[in-house]
Amino acid sequence: MDKYLITIVGPTAIGKTSLSIELAKHFNTEIISSDSRQFYKEMSIGTAVPDKNERSTIKHHFIQNISIHDSYSVGQFEKDAISKLDELFKKNNYVIMVGGSGLYTNAVLNGLDNFPKVDPAIRENLKAKLKENGILPLQEQLKKLDVETYQKIDVDNHQRLIRALEICIGTGKPYATFLTDKSTQRSFIPIKIGLTTDRAIIYSRINQRVDIMMNNGLLNEVEPLLKHKELNALQTVGYKELFSYLENETSLDFALEEIKKNTRRFAKRQLTWYRKDHEIKWFDFKENKQLIIDYINQKIEL
Repeated sequence: MDKYLITIVGPTAIGKTSLSIELAKHFNTEIISSDSRQFYKEMSIGTAVPDKNERSTIKHHFIQNISIHDSYSVGQFEKDAISKLDELFKKNNYVIMVGGSGLYTNAVLNGLDNFPKVDPAIRENLKAKLKENGILPLQEQLKKLDVETYQKIDVDNHQRLIRALEICIGTGKPYATFLTDKSTQRSFIPIKIGLTTDRAIIYSRINQRVDIMMNNGLLNEVEPLLKHKELNALQTVGYKELFSYLENETSLDFALEEIKKNTRRFAKRQLTWYRKDHEIKWFDFKENKQLIIDYINQKIEL
């Protein structure tokens, strides 16, 4: 029989985790996470990892599997995920993949793009500019050089921002031009499901989830991580804003509003990324789950 990777995408806080568990139960299979924020053992509340009950019901892979101190690239994740899929497909015809990190999801589905090597001095120069002037000038520079990439990536993540800029500067071409449409051959057939709803509802759900995270102890989770704030894993929404509060640079109320604002911006970029993929079948997040299962079965029977 053919093997199918049922992939669930959509903006943060839309309900991907609950749908993935329902589908995994229905198809009697396991879940691979392609959410790069959920890889780290030290981060759980701020990254909305599935709780212990959810993980005890269905086996998850790539959830809190490494430390913030580990070096882990999208290329390594692609290799690890494909290896795990090969293993899972020996006993299942279906596997569920879920996550909000478009780059990581795409790496599993289509493979990684090849970028030319550029002068390492460019990266060092950009890092020096970041340290001296902050992130905003670099964001504006990318917007001028490559607006498509600016709209798609997390421009608040200085590592990804600098990576895009060094390619633009080093080659004289937009980073986006090196993204190929050629797909790597995979041993599975992807079925892509997208969850969405009106943007106002998405934003409202984000605001509510941030409040819930705080009530669940997000600040207590962030506090011991402050001494490691320069690590790449911690350059993420929900952590860096609270680092500013803990260092007395902002008030707690301001930090919370920044988390909500930056998460809304992240959700907008997620939607921009996914809307370009016309293979995704979109459903409202409140849609009857049986209709989604029926659609998947139709795709399998084709």
